[in-house]
Amino acid sequence: MFCVYNILMRTFIGRTSEIQTLNTYQQRNESALLIVYGRRRVGKTRLLTHWLQTTPIPHALYWVAQPDSATAQLRQFSQALYRFEHPEGTVLTEFTYQSWEQAFEQVARLAEGERFTLIIDEFTYLLARAPELAGLLQNTWDHHLKQKNIMLILSSSHLGMMQKQILDYQALLYGRASAQLHVQPLPFGTSRLYFPDYDAAERVAIYAMFGGIPAYWERLDQTVTLSENIRQQLLTANNLMQAEPRLLLQDFVREPDNYIAIFNAIANGYRTQKEIKTFTGLAQGHVSSYLNVLETAGFVERRIPVTAGIQSRQSRYHISDPYLRFYYRFLASRQTQLALGIQEPALAEIKRHLLDFIGTHNFIGTHTWEELCREWVLRAGAAGKLPFLVDQVGSYWDKTAQVDVVGINKMEKTLVLGECKWSPKPMEGAVLDTLHRKTEAVVPKQGNWQIVYVGMARGGWTEDAQATVSRLMRDDERNGRNWRVSQIRLVDLAEIDQDLANWSG
Repeated sequence: MFCVYNILMRTFIGRTSEIQTLNTYQQRNESALLIVYGRRRVGKTRLLTHWLQTTPIPHALYWVAQPDSATAQLRQFSQALYRFEHPEGTVLTEFTYQSWEQAFEQVARLAEGERFTLIIDEFTYLLARAPELAGLLQNTWDHHLKQKNIMLILSSSHLGMMQKQILDYQALLYGRASAQLHVQPLPFGTSRLYFPDYDAAERVAIYAMFGGIPAYWERLDQTVTLSENIRQQLLTANNLMQAEPRLLLQDFVREPDNYIAIFNAIANGYRTQKEIKTFTGLAQGHVSSYLNVLETAGFVERRIPVTAGIQSRQSRYHISDPYLRFYYRFLASRQTQLALGIQEPALAEIKRHLLDFIGTHNFIGTHTWEELCREWVLRAGAAGKLPFLVDQVGSYWDKTAQVDVVGINKMEKTLVLGECKWSPKPMEGAVLDTLHRKTEAVVPKQGNWQIVYVGMARGGWTEDAQATVSRLMRDDERNGRNWRVSQIRLVDLAEIDQDLANWSG
């Protein structure tokens, strides 16, 4: 289901479901319009070029739009079409169709015989210079291309424009697409293949800083330590990674300053709209509007206790993109120092607080270890490692209790309650006793519920913890007012790492 292009291995790993979708529509003897989208550097272009290189598609053209003038873009596309049709000929540098209508008429002619596959990458560069192109393409598709043997793929990283012009219900091209491929970041499970020279804990740290973005992974040098990679890739002046947060925002908004203020607020532990308003000084209506944009972009997530209703007033906002989370926690306030080449204070702070950033339980950060544990719970039910499927996974909090991982199946009245510990030391049984005491607060009041406890500790569990499992499973300990403990699982980083690698394909 997933992939990564390893610059060292020179291999392409996974993405089987995406490639299968592309193959399915390419093999049909009918028109197909596919939209491929995803955030910057997530691997869309690599996916498409790998598919073309490894799949027998005899009549295919891949073209990348450039951020040029409208006239130059039309000329470049026209010449690409001419070279495709006349591979042995010479095309004049000034050759161009007179309009996009004429260019797409030529596309339709190329699809009159054998199946023609056309990929236009960075399609939104065209829309930025010629917004009318969306309407023109809609008309061309409806009246010409839809009747041809063509597979047209439009791809772009500019999610804001893709949403407005193609994906939204009001968009002119809405409803024309045969399929939409939202290319997601790589899951942690693929990191074992990409970083064979780092151990599991180091790879969790990498994921906490860079997430699953292949272009970020390619920057890392596995022959040096993680600390040296941080120094080289994140703490040097004029580094491309320093400009990345603003570039990501500019795919959605023209003036990112107020959005940056909200990132800073959330990174510093201000999680409710009221708290964010106080920290930023922005009006309440503006805060709500900005948060909606950041949610749509996938940079921020509104979370509620998993057993609460959607209108719960206990909602908290989290930075969901790992690199943005790391940047605004450790780097944003140190730009002046880094510009002057002063690296050591920033590196020392990262080293001092990285353990807490990855896994200490509080509301100051969304922690990578908890996220990986939630993924494990969600997948473990389907893999048979837990006694039932989990439909939804999140966490729980109120004034009296806080639980790291809560998986729920409302139809079956089953709950998974989990504690996540990132300490390298084995955990004692007190962790499970604490989880047991929180159960009454988490279980819904209606119905009779089956409970599974899962302890997830980086350093594993002591003999005392094993003894606690036996004690909690006794009949006099396992029953609550309307719940009963059916199983207790203890897992460590090694098992979770292996399982996520297996389940990520």
